[in-house]
Amino acid sequence: MTTLKSLTIRIFAIASISTLLVIANAASAEEIQVPLGQQGDKENPVVLPSSGMTKEQVQARFGEPSDWKEAVGEPPISSWRYNGFTVYFEYDRVIHSVLAHKAL
Repeated sequence: MTTLKSLTIRIFAIASISTLLVIANAASAEEIQVPLGQQGDKENPVVLPSSGMTKEQVQARFGEPSDWKEAVGEPPISSWRYNGFTVYFEYDRVIHSVLAHKAL
């Protein structure tokens, strides 16, 4: 009986230590933050289309996009790419505009 009790205590101890090591490893993970606000040029800020603008308004103000993706999904989401930014539309309205990734 003592060997079974001793074995149970050892298994419990090993399981507890393993769990603590996993938790400690996860708690010490390094967090990397990307400064999104620094992607643009502070000297010449890029003016982006604002939410709610129609495709017609975007085209009138920014011209023809250099590339575009047709609408997919429900609701339909499409995108227009310009030099330096991309505009995302839901139906005919801008839902978001983002700066293009600037290589370091």
